[in-house]
Amino acid sequence: MNAQHDQDDRRVPPDAPATADDVSDAADAAEGARVIRLDSARHAGAAVHDAEPSEGPSLERRIASGLAFLRRRVVGEYEVDEFGFDPELNATVLLPLARALYRHWFRTELFGLEHVPSQGPALVVANHSGTLPLDGLMLTVAMHDHIGRDLRLLGADLIYQVPLLGHLSRKAGHTLACPSDAARLLDKGELVGVFPEGFKGVGKPFAERYRLQRFGRGGFVETALRTGVPIIPCAIVGAEEIYPKIADLRPLARLLGLPYFPITPTWPLLGPAGLVPLPSKWMIQFGEPMTLAEYGSDAADDPMTVFNITDHVRENVQQMVYDTLLRRGPAFF
Repeated sequence: MNAQHDQDDRRVPPDAPATADDVSDAADAAEGARVIRLDSARHAGAAVHDAEPSEGPSLERRIASGLAFLRRRVVGEYEVDEFGFDPELNATVLLPLARALYRHWFRTELFGLEHVPSQGPALVVANHSGTLPLDGLMLTVAMHDHIGRDLRLLGADLIYQVPLLGHLSRKAGHTLACPSDAARLLDKGELVGVFPEGFKGVGKPFAERYRLQRFGRGGFVETALRTGVPIIPCAIVGAEEIYPKIADLRPLARLLGLPYFPITPTWPLLGPAGLVPLPSKWMIQFGEPMTLAEYGSDAADDPMTVFNITDHVRENVQQMVYDTLLRRGPAFF
């Protein structure tokens, strides 16, 4: 009886004035879920994030997944395409290694992603730099993580003459920079990437940073004309500072069969530690697609037309590099 009496005492009289809480509760009941202001949601989300760490796969699950992956590799239960591309190995091993540099070391930012098609063939044409071609790896991570597509890079002959490097490049989905392979990839609807500067761009001295070299003989333009795919110009800023090349030991380079043997402030002075790239701030910008449908496939046989288009693409990428360089500001902050 006493308990019942206490509950009755706590009841609100029918004629009692409504409080603010009562009005809010009544509105919620009438209108459904409350609308939470964006700022409040962000603060609440941040508080939850700080209080409760994000839940990932358990240790046991990760171990089981790793063992299953190893078993499939041992017994050969995985697929590769006609170019040697191994999607499972790429997504499980190769990309995570590059992703650590992409996110935490270079702190890469992307602009103009809306210009990259989510499906269908296209040719991404980018500037090349960095002494070691890490820009290709970062571009691959960007396409995989933000567009959901595997970028199939076209590499120089030297890459595929080095046994381990050539094998890993094939496994990552890349292939030799030749018109036939490029055309086959585009005919399959793939996203193909090319660096027309080649070793001239990646091996240029630090004093010439962000100045594009000649775009070869325009082979990528001929491929785009014959296949009818759009060209996506791409500017990469940040790679020039990772290994500033201040000198080149050409006699040693010729002895080793390399296009150059770089001397940087840290290499070879610091030995293996000199191979660690400097943590420059990276930005990658994609420009509007350049369609070549107005020319027709026969234009690929006209050297003057190919030269003019090649030069036009180079000018676009160079201007994008300058614009992105101004947007980035200091190289390491």
